[in-house]
Amino acid sequence: YYMYYSSMDEDSDDEHGQTMRVAVADCPGGPFRFVKNLLPPFSIDPHMVVTPSGMYLFYCVNEYEAQRVGTVVMCDKLTDPFTMEGKPVCVIRPTLDEEIYQRDRFKKGEHWHTIEGAFYFSKGNTHYLMYSGACHQNPTYFIGYSVAHGDPDADLRTLDWKKFPDDTTYAPLLSKNDFVEGMGHNSVIFDNGTCYIVYHGRDIGDINLPEDARSARIDEMKIDGDVLSVEVTR
Repeated sequence: YYMYYSSMDEDSDDEHGQTMRVAVADCPGGPFRFVKNLLPPFSIDPHMVVTPSGMYLFYCVNEYEAQRVGTVVMCDKLTDPFTMEGKPVCVIRPTLDEEIYQRDRFKKGEHWHTIEGAFYFSKGNTHYLMYSGACHQNPTYFIGYSVAHGDPDADLRTLDWKKFPDDTTYAPLLSKNDFVEGMGHNSVIFDNGTCYIVYHGRDIGDINLPEDARSARIDEMKIDGDVLSVEVTR
């Protein structure tokens, strides 16, 4: 069993020291044993998938030389559970003001954007790549997704990933409503033909909880071609 995770380098005092690592265990309950660093800092939010064409790792890094600087989602192939092929491709990057994590974060006039927490799944020839955008403290924080079409055995790096519905429209699958906020970092599970989305959120109005105190939530998710939809329950 393999675990991919990010942790802070011992000699680092900020978030830029987060390094991707891999650990192994004989069973899912552990104990896990550190094996190696997989990627240099800054690298976070790993999601490994196995498809007919091989193993792939989705993860996030920072782009400092871009029209919209910030955190983006990358994809690379794994030649084995401990080795990256070294041919990463950026599959989702910021395109919206609603994806701004913090304005003037590192220098005046340069707003920092964030796309993170990738989760991949497919249905037939349709591929879905879900993500979280912005900062959980922002009202625009959301779960969105990109769609690509191609054979199930396609190299995931070569697919033509498109944000749904397009790069310029803010149309979150999940975002703040009347009773829950901070909705992000999701996964998807299927059970007897029903699809569920699992994500974190914070109940609005709960004065006994600090702002960062989010809990796991689950709702049914409908899949209709390229369109995903969720009716959030209390």
